[in-house]
Amino acid sequence: MQVKINPLEQFTDEQLFAFCLANPDLRIERNAKGQLLIMTPTGLDTSFHNSNLVSELVIWNRQYKLGKVSDSNGGYTLKNGAMYAPDAAWISHLRLDQVDPAERKRFARVCPNFVIELLSESDSLKQTQEKMEEWLSQGVQLAWLIDPKKQIVYIYHENGERKNQAFSEVLTGEDILPHFSLQLDELLAG
Repeated sequence: MQVKINPLEQFTDEQLFAFCLANPDLRIERNAKGQLLIMTPTGLDTSFHNSNLVSELVIWNRQYKLGKVSDSNGGYTLKNGAMYAPDAAWISHLRLDQVDPAERKRFARVCPNFVIELLSESDSLKQTQEKMEEWLSQGVQLAWLIDPKKQIVYIYHENGERKNQAFSEVLTGEDILPHFSLQLDELLAG
């Protein structure tokens, strides 16, 4: 479940960060229109799946040392003013090095190279697909929207290519995350 709130005045980045700090039990994002998006916590199964996905990304990144991995607590402020915290993300050293270290302590103005959104029971497929398109329009190079219920992955490429893939097929990080692969039917079983 997601609630949209239209503040009387659009929060500055600093006000949004302060609001999030004052409400640590809420998962808060901001869309490009300045609306605050407040989401319910996920169920345990979704949390277990998120942890598995982030862990696999961290293990790959430790081996290749090409960037940094964030989980669903890491907020990114995009060029259009939206601030989103994907379920998992990877950002290259090249992009991250462009961000002032002090800004990294908040919702930094940078876009990750790769994002994963895992559809939970409370998420809308249509709204999450729109968010994926927004990620790409802001600089994401590769994105995966994982639907555990239908066992489908919606794969988004920066060049506009879109495709769907079954859980039984191996997912790869392609050129963005070299040598990264996942077998979702095993990783997200049960």
